Amino acid sequence: MAWRWLLLISCFSATVLLSMLQEGTGASVGARHVARQEAQKGMEQKIFMQGSDASNFLKKRVKRSSKSRDEVNAEGRQKLRADELRREYYEEQRNESENFVEEQNDEQEERSREAIEQWRQWHYDGLYPPYLYNRHHI
Repeated sequence: MAWRWLLLISCFSATVLLSMLQEGTGASVGARHVARQEAQKGMEQKIFMQGSDASNFLKKRVKRSSKSRDEVNAEGRQKLRADELRREYYEEQRNESENFVEEQNDEQEERSREAIEQWRQWHYDGLYPPYLYNRHHI
């Protein structure tokens, strides 16, 4: 009988302990969730601006003065340099591709030449020139 009381008390204490721990974790998760929402609102305020501020910003950009001749020349030089670099890059890529194809063709020609030479040596019948039309048929 004593062991039943001991089992009942231990189960009851375990149930109370688990319910207290569950409430504690729920409160901590809730606090984290609220903190995360506040941080997200702060980020939104940093990223986005009010509509009136945005329209003023665009109006100021429209009223800006035109670029000076030096700025236009500098931008032109930058574009020309970028075009030159791009052209050099694609030319180099094209040359590498052509070299690769040429090497492949050379290797194929060498293999076929060797195969033809081996065929001629194998089928040589002692006559000159060693071609099929020169063979004597019985």
